[in-house]
Amino acid sequence: MADSAEKTSRKPSNTAFKQQRLKAWQPILTASTALPVFFIVGVVFVPIGAILLVASDGVQEKVIEYTKCNSTTTNEGCDAFFKKVNNSGKVCHCKIDFSLASKFSGDVYIYYGMSNFYQNHRRYVRSRDDLQLNGQLQTPVNKDCAPFNKNASGTPTAPCGAIANSLFNDSFKFFYKKSSSDIIPLDLTYKDIAWESDREVKFKNPSGNLESAFSKYSKPRDWQKPVYELDKNDSSNNGFLNQDFIVWMRTAAFSTFRKLYRKVVATDPFKEGLPKGDYTVEINYAYPVGRFDGEKRIIISTTSWIGGKNPFLGIAYITVGILCIVLGVCFLVIHLKFGKRSVTSFE
Repeated sequence: MADSAEKTSRKPSNTAFKQQRLKAWQPILTASTALPVFFIVGVVFVPIGAILLVASDGVQEKVIEYTKCNSTTTNEGCDAFFKKVNNSGKVCHCKIDFSLASKFSGDVYIYYGMSNFYQNHRRYVRSRDDLQLNGQLQTPVNKDCAPFNKNASGTPTAPCGAIANSLFNDSFKFFYKKSSSDIIPLDLTYKDIAWESDREVKFKNPSGNLESAFSKYSKPRDWQKPVYELDKNDSSNNGFLNQDFIVWMRTAAFSTFRKLYRKVVATDPFKEGLPKGDYTVEINYAYPVGRFDGEKRIIISTTSWIGGKNPFLGIAYITVGILCIVLGVCFLVIHLKFGKRSVTSFE
């Protein structure tokens, strides 16, 4: 009977772990240990926040809203142009003059920005086929791409999904008006606008001729041309390796966002940045945003060692630092006023 009881016993083995005898250490929070932490965090965070804020303020930025840019041919707003049913799929050409009040020194980047566009929606984020984007064309495509997984006749789509289908396709040309008779176009490049990890790892083209590789696939329903014709000037920038496409496929976290469009090439007279003065941007407006009450903008910006203009991080550090100092002072006053009395009454 004793042997049987030992076999059926559910008693844990006599080890430090199972018997909860592991050595442990727990800090005892007292005024002398907690108060210095508040003051140290405050003293460290406030200067860090100030440095980050100064770095952000040093970034020069020009924002050009163009949602309601007037067409150069009909003089109506491009947003109104796309509200007409027969203008779907067409391009509205518009032009905006703007000025830079000061020189933009260093490397200059051009972004496009959008508002009220929820790329962070769960179904939207999942609506893609990562194997397909990695060059592994196969049928059927990922079911998460539905209803953008095939065309009306049942031919599978490449690239499939809502993200690819909604690819941003406005384009811009910039001109510097050095004088009334001397108008210089800005030389822009798309090289390296996408993350290196995306270009080298996540996105790959199928082997062989692209047109042949995609012959059994349809283009996304809202595209005007197939994926292998995205850039007619550079064959290496076609297919899934098109850098504008890669940038768009990296979804934004918030409904208001910006994405890198081009970098300004440092050639004369832009070797040291953009000189102050008058400029013009010509816009091929092909991306309607009226359906979802969206807004579009162009952002011309320099960068600093922390990246683009973003005061939030600096403000956050300063706020936390000041809060810690204020709490430290409050707790110190409470300790000095009531601490000894509490100890005496306890004794």
